[in-house]
Amino acid sequence: MRIERSKKKTRVVVTGLGAITPLAIGVEESWHFLLEGRSGITKINDFDTTNMRTKIAGQIKDFNPGDFMDRRFEKRFDRSINLAVASSIMAVKDSGIVLSGEASDKTAVVIGNSLGGIALLEKNINKINASKNSRISSYLVPGTLPSMISGLVAICISAKGPNFAINAACASGAHAIGQGFRLLQRGECDRAVVGGSEAAITRIMFLGYDSMKATSKRNDEPEKASRPFDKNRDGFVPAEGSGILILEDLDSAIKRNAGIYAEIIGYGSSCDAFHVTGPDPEADGPAKSMINALSDAGLSPCQIDCINAHGTSTELNDISETKAIGRVFGKGSRRIPVTSNKSMTGHMIGATGAVESIFSILSIRDAIIPATINYDTPDPQCDLDYVPNSARKMDVECVLSNSFGFGGNNASLIFKKFE
Repeated sequence: MRIERSKKKTRVVVTGLGAITPLAIGVEESWHFLLEGRSGITKINDFDTTNMRTKIAGQIKDFNPGDFMDRRFEKRFDRSINLAVASSIMAVKDSGIVLSGEASDKTAVVIGNSLGGIALLEKNINKINASKNSRISSYLVPGTLPSMISGLVAICISAKGPNFAINAACASGAHAIGQGFRLLQRGECDRAVVGGSEAAITRIMFLGYDSMKATSKRNDEPEKASRPFDKNRDGFVPAEGSGILILEDLDSAIKRNAGIYAEIIGYGSSCDAFHVTGPDPEADGPAKSMINALSDAGLSPCQIDCINAHGTSTELNDISETKAIGRVFGKGSRRIPVTSNKSMTGHMIGATGAVESIFSILSIRDAIIPATINYDTPDPQCDLDYVPNSARKMDVECVLSNSFGFGGNNASLIFKKFE
């Protein structure tokens, strides 16, 4: 398969990371548990799951918004906003950037989200129904807007550059990183705070998932429910989380002597244009997304050392992604380790592409690939190397990270060891 070479572009590096996941609060803590193969999926206790198909989720434990921001945020704004603000504060601190003056003016914020402030909205609807009182908080509207995630992050860290949200279903976080990458390449900012956030572990969402029959019903063994590429997978496990990256123009990063995690060198996207929720069985869209990312990076397929798969643990997605990888990488697809972080985190919807990008970068830094846990029975239709059940030590130069979403949204990112 022919890959067209890209023209020389501005180099963009990653200088800061922040994350809150079902595994832990913080990047290094989450990474530690991921490498241990520990699942963050547990039974739901926040609402009644009686008669529901799915009674489990990837839930964040011990998150205290007051550790990061004014406690009024917790009541005024949706949990997805609180998670994003906290992760952004972590990432900015990690990067060592001081945002004031010109630095503030040249800092963009692009954050992905799929389901908006559905938890806060549901809470207020329940309040009205219970009390027959129509008086609700004046913060309900701004507190539930998906765009308010990037807006409030900008307010909290003083970022006055371009600011917008991305809503592309489960590919939202990955697209946000890609669009921040493009802003930097066009010279519209010196740095970008990018990523995704989602917090939709709610009764209404789970009733919706039930009607679709898209989620796992392995409720008696929550930690074994998410099993990407395994023959006995029976659906994805919804989760919440947030991941934020600081992208920076290389010259800007060098000028301030910043620590550099990795370089982002490729971003590709496409649309299946096939079905509302189901993937194209021919896998044309995901294949094009990866091809476009390779072209953007100026790489041939043989230069990719690892693929961080979308790997949802649904029957059709896992088959489609396997087929797409086979189309793009040909005979070489059997040599490439393919891992799915969702086996431990669950599916963080709009945040998942951002958190998985962070884990991809740490694979490069630490020369190790996290396992796909719960891989017990091979599926003949999923015939690649899925790094089963134990993390694998190996040098990693380039990682390709995939995110695919409802509506046929596809995004692929490539991260490279910085040299």
